[in-house]
Amino acid sequence: MKDTTKYVGLDVSKEKIAVAIADEGRNEPRYLGMISNTPNAIRQLVKKLGNPDQLKFCYEAGPTGYGIYRLLVSIGVECAVIAPSLIPQKPGDRVKTDRRDALRLAQLFRAGELTSIYVPTKEDEALRDLVRIRKDGKEDELRAKHRLTKFLLRRDIHPPKGIKRWTYAYREWLETLTFENSMLRLVFEEYLHELLVIEQRIKRIDNEIQKQAEEGFHAPMIQALQVLRGVATITATGLVAEIGSFRRFKTPSQLMAYAGLVPSEHSSGEIRKQGSITKTGNRHLRWLLIESAWSYRYKPVVKGKLKKRQEGQSASINAISWQAQQRLHKKYYRLLARGKASGKAVTAIARELAGFVWAIAQEIESVKDKYTTVN
Repeated sequence: MKDTTKYVGLDVSKEKIAVAIADEGRNEPRYLGMISNTPNAIRQLVKKLGNPDQLKFCYEAGPTGYGIYRLLVSIGVECAVIAPSLIPQKPGDRVKTDRRDALRLAQLFRAGELTSIYVPTKEDEALRDLVRIRKDGKEDELRAKHRLTKFLLRRDIHPPKGIKRWTYAYREWLETLTFENSMLRLVFEEYLHELLVIEQRIKRIDNEIQKQAEEGFHAPMIQALQVLRGVATITATGLVAEIGSFRRFKTPSQLMAYAGLVPSEHSSGEIRKQGSITKTGNRHLRWLLIESAWSYRYKPVVKGKLKKRQEGQSASINAISWQAQQRLHKKYYRLLARGKASGKAVTAIARELAGFVWAIAQEIESVKDKYTTVN
């Protein structure tokens, strides 16, 4: 038994970790107990269990992040971070405890029934957090705008005709508003101040994203992806941050599946039925691709900001961008002609756009490989 592999399941919470072990073979897993969620306690656990070469740890991805994974790997222990949504569940099992979860993880890990996720580097994780906090900021900005406009609507205050909301003229009009009632004046000023604070925060975030797009480790990839229509600095940085390493996708279909953009399927015998997209995988990546896909409703053209973004990029990468415009624009209207709703058509476009993103990434990776070989 000393030379056999031990499969260790960890049910991780903020302060405690439930530990269970499944020895190689068919014996029932055993519950070891609770330990503190601290680096020292985890090191002591590894030391207690024996030879690190015979240990394989796993735990579910969650709010505690990747600290445990990085710690275990640093001391020479194999570890996998498991996708929670892909853990097999027993029908009718409604009892959930830390002990049962740890035992189940260990048992399924030994059986090879668990799906691990890609763990980003510390730099990639930081870039991902930067991109996601911008998305949070934009959501906060939208809420702040809604609060302000709804307040004005309740007071029956409307902008002059011809002035659209949140244009420069609209903001100038907001500055002219006055309220005799001190309570209403305070409410208006606080709503407006809150919006300004959020906008300033987004501006600071945008400046840092621009810096990373120009000087960061992933700058060549971010700049290359911007040759695509609908993919400017923020979106390109988001795509790179969410994907991390493009090398883990051997085919474009794997990237499409990772974004949850492939159709679900229920087939039996000679009957094959495909349904809506799976929506599994990275939802932030899926959102970015769908938002970009709306740009392909318009006639293919290279001008303005897109033309400027393509300057300095290789002819092969720019050719991929043009091919994407031609193909995706035609497909969008072909799907509409077949009676598809615009939303579903755009989702289909987003799926194929992921393929063009993958193709550009391969071009950049091949150039990087050649440069590395030469040096």
